[in-house]
Amino acid sequence: MFSQSTNAATQKISPDLPLTTEQGNLVNQILEFTTAHLNEPGPAIFTVYGDAGTGKSVVLAHLFNQLQKQARTATDSPLAHTENYFLVNHPEILKVYREIAGHQQHLLKKDFQRPTSLINQTTKGRVHPDVLVIDEAHLLLSQADHYNNFYGDNQLTSLMRSAKVIILVFDETQVLRMKSFWTEQRLETLVSPYTHAEYRLTHQFRMQASDDLVRWINAFTHQHLTPLPTHVGSNYDLRVFDDAEAMRQAVVQRNREVGLSRVVATSGYPSTLDGGKHYITEGRFHLPWDQYNYTSTPWAELPQTINEVGSIYTCQGFDLNYVGIILGPPVSLDQDHQLAVHLDRYTDVEAFKRRSDLTDPVEIAQVKRQLILNSINVLMKRGVKGLYLYAHDDHLRHYLQQRWA
Repeated sequence: MFSQSTNAATQKISPDLPLTTEQGNLVNQILEFTTAHLNEPGPAIFTVYGDAGTGKSVVLAHLFNQLQKQARTATDSPLAHTENYFLVNHPEILKVYREIAGHQQHLLKKDFQRPTSLINQTTKGRVHPDVLVIDEAHLLLSQADHYNNFYGDNQLTSLMRSAKVIILVFDETQVLRMKSFWTEQRLETLVSPYTHAEYRLTHQFRMQASDDLVRWINAFTHQHLTPLPTHVGSNYDLRVFDDAEAMRQAVVQRNREVGLSRVVATSGYPSTLDGGKHYITEGRFHLPWDQYNYTSTPWAELPQTINEVGSIYTCQGFDLNYVGIILGPPVSLDQDHQLAVHLDRYTDVEAFKRRSDLTDPVEIAQVKRQLILNSINVLMKRGVKGLYLYAHDDHLRHYLQQRWA
Protein backbone atom coordinates (compact mmCIF):
# COMPACT_ATOMS: atom_id res chain seq x y z
CA MET A 1 0.00 0.00 0.00
CA PHE A 2 1.31 3.45 -0.89
CA SER A 3 2.17 6.01 1.79
CA GLN A 4 0.25 9.27 1.76
CA SER A 5 3.28 11.06 3.21
CA THR A 6 5.45 10.23 0.20
CA ASN A 7 2.82 11.83 -2.05
CA ALA A 8 2.58 15.02 0.01
CA ALA A 9 3.64 18.17 -1.81
CA THR A 10 5.38 19.36 1.36
CA GLN A 11 7.79 16.40 1.07
CA LYS A 12 8.67 17.18 -2.55
CA ILE A 13 9.89 20.74 -2.05
CA SER A 14 11.04 20.56 1.56
CA PRO A 15 14.34 22.30 2.40
CA ASP A 16 15.32 19.01 4.05
CA LEU A 17 15.54 17.21 0.70
CA PRO A 18 19.02 16.79 -0.81
CA LEU A 19 19.89 18.88 -3.84
CA THR A 20 21.74 17.81 -6.96
CA THR A 21 25.19 19.29 -7.51
CA GLU A 22 23.75 21.71 -10.07
CA GLN A 23 20.96 22.82 -7.73
CA GLY A 24 23.34 23.25 -4.80
CA ASN A 25 25.71 25.32 -6.91
CA LEU A 26 22.79 27.45 -8.10
CA VAL A 27 21.65 28.15 -4.52
CA ASN A 28 25.19 29.24 -3.62
CA GLN A 29 25.40 31.39 -6.75
CA ILE A 30 22.16 33.18 -5.87
CA LEU A 31 23.27 33.69 -2.24
CA GLU A 32 26.52 35.25 -3.45
CA PHE A 33 24.57 37.49 -5.85
CA THR A 34 22.25 38.52 -3.03
CA THR A 35 24.95 39.44 -0.53
CA ALA A 36 27.00 41.23 -3.21
CA HIS A 37 24.14 43.57 -4.10
CA LEU A 38 22.26 43.85 -0.81
CA ASN A 39 23.65 47.28 0.06
CA GLU A 40 23.69 48.74 -3.44
CA PRO A 41 20.94 50.94 -4.92
CA GLY A 42 18.36 48.37 -5.91
CA PRO A 43 16.85 46.39 -7.17
CA ALA A 44 19.20 43.62 -8.26
CA ILE A 45 17.33 40.78 -9.95
CA PHE A 46 18.24 37.11 -10.42
CA THR A 47 15.99 35.11 -12.77
CA VAL A 48 15.84 31.31 -12.86
CA TYR A 49 14.25 30.04 -16.07
CA GLY A 50 12.95 26.49 -16.47
CA ASP A 51 10.11 24.40 -17.85
CA ALA A 52 7.55 22.69 -15.62
CA GLY A 53 9.18 19.95 -13.57
CA THR A 54 12.77 21.22 -13.74
CA GLY A 55 13.10 21.71 -9.98
CA LYS A 56 12.65 25.48 -9.73
CA SER A 57 10.58 25.39 -6.53
CA VAL A 58 13.01 23.01 -4.80
CA VAL A 59 15.85 25.46 -5.44
CA LEU A 60 13.79 28.35 -4.07
CA ALA A 61 12.75 26.43 -0.95
CA HIS A 62 16.38 25.67 -0.07
CA LEU A 63 17.46 29.19 -0.94
CA PHE A 64 14.84 30.88 1.21
CA ASN A 65 15.53 28.58 4.15
CA GLN A 66 19.20 29.60 4.03
CA LEU A 67 18.31 33.28 3.65
CA GLN A 68 16.10 33.20 6.73
CA LYS A 69 18.59 31.16 8.74
CA GLN A 70 21.23 33.81 8.16
CA ALA A 71 18.76 36.64 8.71
CA ARG A 72 17.63 35.25 12.07
CA THR A 73 20.73 33.60 13.53
CA ALA A 74 23.89 34.99 11.92
CA THR A 75 25.70 37.99 13.36
CA ASP A 76 28.50 38.39 10.83
CA SER A 77 26.48 37.85 7.63
CA PRO A 78 25.34 40.71 5.37
CA LEU A 79 21.93 39.06 5.64
CA ALA A 80 21.76 39.40 9.44
CA HIS A 81 18.50 41.07 10.54
CA THR A 82 17.25 41.47 6.98
CA GLU A 83 13.50 41.38 6.29
CA ASN A 84 12.78 38.83 3.59
CA TYR A 85 9.61 37.37 2.05
CA PHE A 86 8.65 34.49 -0.21
CA LEU A 87 5.87 35.33 -2.67
CA VAL A 88 3.62 33.13 -4.79
CA ASN A 89 0.45 34.16 -6.63
CA HIS A 90 -1.18 30.74 -6.36
CA PRO A 91 -3.32 29.98 -3.27
CA GLU A 92 -2.87 26.19 -3.45
CA ILE A 93 0.93 26.43 -3.62
CA LEU A 94 0.94 29.06 -0.86
CA LYS A 95 -0.74 26.50 1.42
CA VAL A 96 2.14 24.09 0.84
CA TYR A 97 4.84 26.62 1.66
CA ARG A 98 3.08 27.73 4.82
CA GLU A 99 2.74 24.12 5.90
CA ILE A 100 6.47 23.63 5.33
CA ALA A 101 7.19 26.74 7.41
CA GLY A 102 5.43 25.17 10.36
CA HIS A 103 8.07 22.42 10.45
CA GLN A 104 11.21 24.52 9.86
CA GLN A 105 13.12 26.22 12.65
CA HIS A 106 13.98 29.37 10.74
CA LEU A 107 10.78 29.86 8.73
CA LEU A 108 7.55 31.52 9.81
CA LYS A 109 4.22 31.22 8.07
CA LYS A 110 4.03 35.01 7.76
CA ASP A 111 7.21 34.89 5.64
CA PHE A 112 5.06 33.49 2.81
CA GLN A 113 2.69 35.94 1.16
CA ARG A 114 0.60 36.66 -1.92
CA PRO A 115 2.20 39.51 -3.94
CA THR A 116 -0.80 41.83 -3.61
CA SER A 117 -0.82 41.46 0.18
CA LEU A 118 2.86 42.37 0.43
CA ILE A 119 2.54 45.28 -2.00
CA ASN A 120 -0.33 46.73 0.01
CA GLN A 121 1.53 46.25 3.31
CA THR A 122 4.63 47.89 1.84
CA THR A 123 2.62 50.86 0.55
CA LYS A 124 1.24 51.38 4.06
CA GLY A 125 4.74 51.20 5.56
CA ARG A 126 4.01 48.07 7.56
CA VAL A 127 6.82 46.02 6.01
CA HIS A 128 10.20 46.97 4.54
CA PRO A 129 11.43 44.04 2.42
CA ASP A 130 15.11 43.56 1.70
CA VAL A 131 15.04 40.32 -0.30
CA LEU A 132 12.05 38.90 -2.16
CA VAL A 133 11.91 35.35 -3.51
CA ILE A 134 9.12 34.87 -6.06
CA ASP A 135 7.91 31.44 -7.13
CA GLU A 136 5.82 31.11 -10.30
CA ALA A 137 6.65 34.69 -11.33
CA HIS A 138 4.80 34.06 -14.61
CA LEU A 139 1.63 34.35 -12.50
CA LEU A 140 2.39 37.90 -11.38
CA LEU A 141 -0.23 40.37 -12.54
CA SER A 142 1.01 42.57 -15.37
CA GLN A 143 -1.96 44.91 -15.29
CA ALA A 144 -4.38 46.26 -12.69
CA ASP A 145 -6.88 43.73 -11.35
CA HIS A 146 -9.49 45.13 -9.01
CA TYR A 147 -10.83 41.65 -8.27
CA ASN A 148 -7.48 40.90 -6.59
CA ASN A 149 -7.23 44.37 -5.03
CA PHE A 150 -4.23 45.27 -7.17
CA TYR A 151 -4.44 48.79 -8.57
CA GLY A 152 -0.92 49.20 -9.96
CA ASP A 153 0.27 48.59 -13.50
CA ASN A 154 2.51 45.59 -12.87
CA GLN A 155 3.15 43.59 -9.71
CA LEU A 156 6.83 43.03 -10.45
CA THR A 157 7.36 46.75 -11.04
CA SER A 158 5.61 47.51 -7.74
CA LEU A 159 7.80 44.99 -5.89
CA MET A 160 10.96 46.35 -7.51
CA ARG A 161 10.30 49.77 -6.00
CA SER A 162 10.80 48.50 -2.45
CA ALA A 163 13.09 45.45 -2.47
CA LYS A 164 16.89 45.50 -2.67
CA VAL A 165 17.22 42.04 -4.25
CA ILE A 166 14.60 39.96 -6.07
CA ILE A 167 15.01 36.29 -7.00
CA LEU A 168 12.32 34.87 -9.26
CA VAL A 169 11.58 31.77 -11.30
CA PHE A 170 9.87 32.07 -14.65
CA ASP A 171 8.40 29.90 -17.42
CA GLU A 172 6.59 31.69 -20.22
CA THR A 173 4.85 28.44 -21.26
CA GLN A 174 2.92 28.52 -17.96
CA VAL A 175 1.36 31.93 -18.54
CA LEU A 176 -2.40 31.32 -18.46
CA ARG A 177 -4.25 34.64 -18.34
CA MET A 178 -4.17 37.99 -20.09
CA LYS A 179 -3.95 39.85 -16.79
CA SER A 180 -0.70 38.00 -16.07
CA PHE A 181 0.55 38.04 -19.64
CA TRP A 182 4.33 37.69 -19.81
CA THR A 183 6.96 36.59 -22.28
CA GLU A 184 10.66 36.18 -21.68
CA GLN A 185 11.22 39.24 -23.86
CA ARG A 186 8.82 41.35 -21.79
CA LEU A 187 10.50 40.25 -18.58
CA GLU A 188 14.00 40.89 -19.92
CA THR A 189 12.99 44.36 -21.13
CA LEU A 190 11.68 45.18 -17.66
CA VAL A 191 14.80 44.07 -15.77
CA SER A 192 17.42 45.20 -18.29
CA PRO A 193 18.02 48.66 -16.72
CA TYR A 194 18.97 47.03 -13.41
CA THR A 195 21.73 44.76 -12.16
CA HIS A 196 20.59 41.31 -13.18
CA ALA A 197 21.73 37.74 -13.71
CA GLU A 198 20.02 34.58 -14.90
CA TYR A 199 20.27 30.80 -14.96
CA ARG A 200 18.35 28.22 -16.98
CA LEU A 201 17.38 24.83 -15.52
CA THR A 202 16.82 22.15 -18.17
CA HIS A 203 16.83 18.72 -16.50
CA GLN A 204 13.34 17.23 -16.14
CA PHE A 205 12.86 15.98 -12.56
CA ARG A 206 9.11 15.45 -12.35
CA MET A 207 8.28 13.23 -15.30
CA GLN A 208 9.88 9.80 -15.53
CA ALA A 209 9.38 10.15 -19.26
CA SER A 210 11.82 10.08 -22.15
CA ASP A 211 13.19 13.29 -23.62
CA ASP A 212 11.34 12.31 -26.81
CA LEU A 213 7.97 12.52 -25.04
CA VAL A 214 8.82 15.84 -23.38
CA ARG A 215 9.79 17.20 -26.79
CA TRP A 216 6.49 15.90 -28.23
CA ILE A 217 4.55 17.75 -25.51
CA ASN A 218 6.50 20.94 -26.16
CA ALA A 219 5.82 20.66 -29.89
CA PHE A 220 2.10 19.90 -29.36
CA THR A 221 1.71 22.94 -27.12
CA HIS A 222 3.22 25.12 -29.83
CA GLN A 223 0.69 23.81 -32.37
CA HIS A 224 3.16 21.41 -34.02
CA LEU A 225 1.52 18.00 -34.21
CA THR A 226 3.96 15.11 -34.69
CA PRO A 227 3.59 11.34 -34.21
CA LEU A 228 3.81 10.17 -30.62
CA PRO A 229 7.30 8.79 -29.86
CA THR A 230 7.79 5.04 -29.74
CA HIS A 231 9.99 5.32 -26.66
CA VAL A 232 8.30 7.19 -23.80
CA GLY A 233 10.45 5.89 -20.93
CA SER A 234 10.78 2.46 -19.41
CA ASN A 235 9.05 3.63 -16.20
CA TYR A 236 6.44 5.84 -17.84
CA ASP A 237 2.91 4.87 -18.88
CA LEU A 238 1.44 6.72 -21.88
CA ARG A 239 -2.06 5.78 -23.05
CA VAL A 240 -4.60 7.26 -25.45
CA PHE A 241 -8.26 6.49 -24.79
CA ASP A 242 -11.32 6.38 -27.03
CA ASP A 243 -13.62 6.63 -24.00
CA ALA A 244 -13.26 9.25 -21.26
CA GLU A 245 -15.01 7.01 -18.74
CA ALA A 246 -12.56 4.18 -19.43
CA MET A 247 -9.74 6.65 -18.82
CA ARG A 248 -11.33 7.71 -15.53
CA GLN A 249 -11.56 4.10 -14.40
CA ALA A 250 -7.87 3.58 -15.24
CA VAL A 251 -6.95 6.68 -13.22
CA VAL A 252 -9.07 5.47 -10.28
CA GLN A 253 -7.24 2.14 -10.36
CA ARG A 254 -3.88 3.90 -10.38
CA ASN A 255 -5.05 6.02 -7.47
CA ARG A 256 -5.85 2.87 -5.49
CA GLU A 257 -2.38 1.53 -6.25
CA VAL A 258 -0.13 4.54 -5.72
CA GLY A 259 -2.38 7.50 -4.83
CA LEU A 260 -2.21 11.04 -6.17
CA SER A 261 -3.79 10.21 -9.53
CA ARG A 262 -6.46 12.51 -10.93
CA VAL A 263 -8.50 13.40 -14.03
CA VAL A 264 -8.02 16.98 -15.26
CA ALA A 265 -9.39 18.93 -18.22
CA THR A 266 -8.95 22.02 -20.30
CA SER A 267 -11.61 24.71 -20.37
CA GLY A 268 -14.32 24.60 -23.03
CA TYR A 269 -17.32 23.08 -21.27
CA PRO A 270 -20.69 24.67 -20.39
CA SER A 271 -20.62 26.78 -17.26
CA THR A 272 -24.27 26.14 -16.38
CA LEU A 273 -24.90 24.87 -12.87
CA ASP A 274 -26.35 21.43 -12.20
CA GLY A 275 -27.24 20.94 -8.54
CA GLY A 276 -24.84 23.70 -7.55
CA LYS A 277 -21.90 22.26 -9.51
CA HIS A 278 -20.41 22.64 -12.99
CA TYR A 279 -20.10 19.31 -14.79
CA ILE A 280 -18.02 17.95 -17.63
CA THR A 281 -19.80 15.36 -19.74
CA GLU A 282 -18.07 13.22 -22.38
CA GLY A 283 -20.29 10.27 -23.33
CA ARG A 284 -20.46 8.00 -20.26
CA PHE A 285 -18.13 10.33 -18.37
CA HIS A 286 -19.89 12.78 -16.05
CA LEU A 287 -17.99 14.47 -13.20
CA PRO A 288 -18.03 17.95 -11.64
CA TRP A 289 -15.22 20.46 -11.95
CA ASP A 290 -12.97 20.94 -8.93
CA GLN A 291 -14.65 22.79 -6.09
CA TYR A 292 -13.17 25.73 -4.19
CA ASN A 293 -10.78 24.28 -1.65
CA TYR A 294 -11.31 25.84 1.77
CA THR A 295 -8.89 23.46 3.51
CA SER A 296 -5.14 23.84 4.05
CA THR A 297 -4.54 20.65 2.05
CA PRO A 298 -3.80 20.93 -1.70
CA TRP A 299 -6.70 19.87 -3.93
CA ALA A 300 -5.02 16.74 -5.33
CA GLU A 301 -4.24 15.42 -1.83
CA LEU A 302 -7.89 15.46 -0.76
CA PRO A 303 -9.26 11.89 -1.16
CA GLN A 304 -12.68 13.05 -2.40
CA THR A 305 -11.21 14.88 -5.40
CA ILE A 306 -10.82 11.55 -7.20
CA ASN A 307 -14.50 12.24 -8.00
CA GLU A 308 -13.81 15.70 -9.46
CA VAL A 309 -12.08 17.05 -12.55
CA GLY A 310 -9.02 19.16 -11.86
CA SER A 311 -8.09 22.34 -13.70
CA ILE A 312 -4.98 24.42 -14.26
CA TYR A 313 -5.98 26.43 -11.20
CA THR A 314 -5.76 23.46 -8.83
CA CYS A 315 -2.95 21.52 -10.50
CA GLN A 316 -0.39 24.07 -11.66
CA GLY A 317 2.84 23.65 -9.72
CA PHE A 318 1.93 20.22 -8.31
CA ASP A 319 2.96 16.65 -9.01
CA LEU A 320 0.48 13.87 -9.79
CA ASN A 321 1.57 10.27 -10.09
CA TYR A 322 -0.80 9.63 -13.00
CA VAL A 323 -2.77 12.29 -14.82
CA GLY A 324 -5.72 11.67 -17.13
CA ILE A 325 -6.31 14.67 -19.39
CA ILE A 326 -9.44 15.58 -21.29
CA LEU A 327 -8.50 17.81 -24.21
CA GLY A 328 -11.71 19.79 -24.56
CA PRO A 329 -13.54 21.45 -27.48
CA PRO A 330 -11.03 24.32 -27.98
CA VAL A 331 -8.51 21.98 -29.71
CA SER A 332 -9.17 19.85 -32.77
CA LEU A 333 -7.53 18.37 -35.85
CA ASP A 334 -8.22 20.24 -39.08
CA GLN A 335 -8.46 18.78 -42.61
CA ASP A 336 -4.72 19.23 -43.14
CA HIS A 337 -3.95 17.23 -39.98
CA GLN A 338 -2.82 20.37 -38.20
CA LEU A 339 -3.73 21.23 -34.62
CA ALA A 340 -6.45 23.90 -34.61
CA VAL A 341 -7.25 26.14 -31.64
CA HIS A 342 -10.79 27.57 -31.41
CA LEU A 343 -10.92 30.73 -29.31
CA ASP A 344 -14.72 30.85 -29.39
CA ARG A 345 -14.94 27.50 -27.60
CA TYR A 346 -12.85 28.52 -24.58
CA THR A 347 -15.12 29.08 -21.58
CA ASP A 348 -12.60 30.47 -19.08
CA VAL A 349 -13.72 34.08 -19.47
CA GLU A 350 -11.19 35.32 -16.90
CA ALA A 351 -8.33 34.18 -19.16
CA PHE A 352 -9.06 36.60 -21.99
CA LYS A 353 -9.76 39.90 -20.24
CA ARG A 354 -8.71 42.82 -22.45
CA ARG A 355 -5.52 44.77 -21.77
CA SER A 356 -4.64 48.22 -23.09
CA ASP A 357 -1.10 47.36 -24.24
CA LEU A 358 -2.35 44.75 -26.72
CA THR A 359 -4.32 46.36 -29.54
CA ASP A 360 -3.39 44.46 -32.72
CA PRO A 361 -6.20 41.91 -33.39
CA VAL A 362 -3.75 39.47 -34.98
CA GLU A 363 -1.41 39.62 -32.00
CA ILE A 364 -4.29 39.34 -29.54
CA ALA A 365 -5.59 36.20 -31.28
CA GLN A 366 -2.11 34.65 -31.26
CA VAL A 367 -1.67 35.41 -27.55
CA LYS A 368 -5.06 33.86 -26.76
CA ARG A 369 -4.19 30.72 -28.74
CA GLN A 370 -0.92 30.42 -26.86
CA LEU A 371 -2.67 30.81 -23.50
CA ILE A 372 -4.89 27.84 -24.38
CA LEU A 373 -1.88 25.80 -25.49
CA ASN A 374 -0.02 26.80 -22.32
CA SER A 375 -2.86 25.40 -20.24
CA ILE A 376 -2.43 22.07 -22.04
CA ASN A 377 1.32 22.22 -21.41
CA VAL A 378 0.70 22.70 -17.69
CA LEU A 379 -1.70 19.73 -17.53
CA MET A 380 0.40 17.37 -19.66
CA LYS A 381 3.44 17.82 -17.43
CA ARG A 382 1.72 16.94 -14.15
CA GLY A 383 2.22 13.16 -14.28
CA VAL A 384 5.33 11.67 -12.65
CA LYS A 385 4.60 8.09 -13.71
CA GLY A 386 2.06 8.35 -16.48
CA LEU A 387 0.00 10.43 -18.90
CA TYR A 388 -3.44 9.32 -20.14
CA LEU A 389 -5.07 11.27 -22.96
CA TYR A 390 -8.63 11.66 -24.24
CA ALA A 391 -9.60 14.22 -26.88
CA HIS A 392 -13.12 15.61 -27.28
CA ASP A 393 -12.58 16.08 -31.02
CA ASP A 394 -13.15 12.83 -32.94
CA HIS A 395 -10.44 13.49 -35.52
CA LEU A 396 -7.80 14.44 -32.95
CA ARG A 397 -8.70 11.45 -30.78
CA HIS A 398 -8.38 9.02 -33.70
CA TYR A 399 -5.14 10.63 -34.84
CA LEU A 400 -3.59 10.26 -31.39
CA GLN A 401 -4.79 6.66 -31.08
CA GLN A 402 -3.34 5.66 -34.44
CA ARG A 403 0.01 7.26 -33.63
CA TRP A 404 0.06 5.74 -30.15
CA ALA A 405 -0.94 2.18 -31.10
